[in-house]
Amino acid sequence: MRRAVYPGSFDPVTYGHLDIITRASEQFDELIVGVLRNSSKTPLFSVNERVKILKEVTKKLGNVRIESFEGLSVNFVRDCGAKVIVRGLRAITDFEYELQMAQTNRIMAPDIDTMFFVTGLEYAYLSSTTVKEVASFGGDLERFVPPYVLEEIRRKIGEKN
Repeated sequence: MRRAVYPGSFDPVTYGHLDIITRASEQFDELIVGVLRNSSKTPLFSVNERVKILKEVTKKLGNVRIESFEGLSVNFVRDCGAKVIVRGLRAITDFEYELQMAQTNRIMAPDIDTMFFVTGLEYAYLSSTTVKEVASFGGDLERFVPPYVLEEIRRKIGEKN
């Protein structure tokens, strides 16, 4: 079985993330989306909320599984029995960072490769940070996130206010 892991924060998941998830799921028998628990960041959504949201927006993709993890991505990938890390690229600035991470991961885990997917042009500008900033000012998010995610963002921001 060809299995890959797409790790990330997904806080919140955007149409850009879903573009990568959908396309990567077509290339592998199973795609595991790993939701990172990062104690150094203050996320909008808890890990459990992000997992729930991702499960909802990927439920039509039968070979996608959502799990949370903490620590090094290569350890999580190995624990999942995968040999490939999936990463998305939007711009040249992403490439520099992602190449550095892929090379570091390759040194730590020579048996694990990184596969890059270039995000569709319609999502090249989009990031979770941008979505959170637009949301904080009450901006329109409909072109950035699926309706379910939009509802969850509104609910979360309403709780904070």
